[in-house]
Amino acid sequence: MILADVIESLVEERGLDKEKVVGIVCEGIKVAYAKKFPRLAFDVLFNKKTGALEVFAEKKVVSSVHDDDIEVSLRRAKIIDTNAQVDDMIKVPFEEQVGRIEILTAKQIIAGKIRDLEQQALVDEFADKKGSIISGVVHKREKSGFSVKIGDALALLPKENSIPTELLRIGYPVKALLKEVLGVAKGDYQLILDRASSDFVKKLLEMEIPEVFEGLVEVKKIVRTPGYKTKAVVASTSKEIDPVGTCVGVGGARIKPILRELGQEKIDLIEWTDSLEMFVKNSLKPAEIDKVEVFEDEGRAVVWLAEDQRSVAIGKLGQNIILASRLTGLDIQLQDVSSEKEREDLFISHDDDSQEENLQNFEKEESEES
Repeated sequence: MILADVIESLVEERGLDKEKVVGIVCEGIKVAYAKKFPRLAFDVLFNKKTGALEVFAEKKVVSSVHDDDIEVSLRRAKIIDTNAQVDDMIKVPFEEQVGRIEILTAKQIIAGKIRDLEQQALVDEFADKKGSIISGVVHKREKSGFSVKIGDALALLPKENSIPTELLRIGYPVKALLKEVLGVAKGDYQLILDRASSDFVKKLLEMEIPEVFEGLVEVKKIVRTPGYKTKAVVASTSKEIDPVGTCVGVGGARIKPILRELGQEKIDLIEWTDSLEMFVKNSLKPAEIDKVEVFEDEGRAVVWLAEDQRSVAIGKLGQNIILASRLTGLDIQLQDVSSEKEREDLFISHDDDSQEENLQNFEKEESEES
């Protein structure tokens, strides 16, 4: 049974460990013989010189053979092992062959264990890359998403992990976050990719902006509606570093590669501040806000702004204000300011006890004017 070529092809084509492949083949053949000859204990070895499998049956050395299946004469035993003695157990070359059914069983066992070995090899190769961005080539379109070739491995970019507005082309390069490395393949894939999460944008910022990678600029929080907009809060560990300007770069040199990777998606970079009012104001970029009042106990913020800024603050399909709410953790309520006088009145201080009353009066007056 010459198997050297088969084993070598498995080792070379699939990058498997040769000794492990040999062990798997020997184990499969051993099971086949044990099924055909259940009374015997077998040992299967791979002869490196001949490239063949050698099958041995364990038999008891006796002076007179009564059961040829499990016994061997002392005279024959001496030929195999000159030190053999009566009652010893020795391994005798087994010449009989197994049938077609047993061979099919062996093939199934070998195929299953080779598959397990391949899956473990893939885990070993990619486990330390989980959570990082990897590059590949779009291989084909699947019902569940896109198949992406990463070296010799295939990964799946599921539809739910894709940017809704983008169209990936077969044969074109693509970057994605390695979201999962499965120990057991799900369908045909162990590697699951992601381009729709906030983590993907964060890793892009780390790739393109050295200060973010080195920790001089910290990305404190990211919220995202993939295909529409990402809002990222950045902070500097040094007063000498402008976190937003550092991320944008001269003439947008640093942020542009990230925007290209995200297609039509926009990125609002927001500088971190301890002032919750200012944080809410900045979170509604690019809208211009007149005043913000936060009712932290109630988990909401009232935002005053000009009528022509309302649609900007709300954004397409309400996504800008939704992202701002997710970023701040507050329910944001918009209040129009319709005149310059009202805008000036906003900056007159009010004590906390009368705040709700003032707000109600403001809404009543606005209603009467209209």
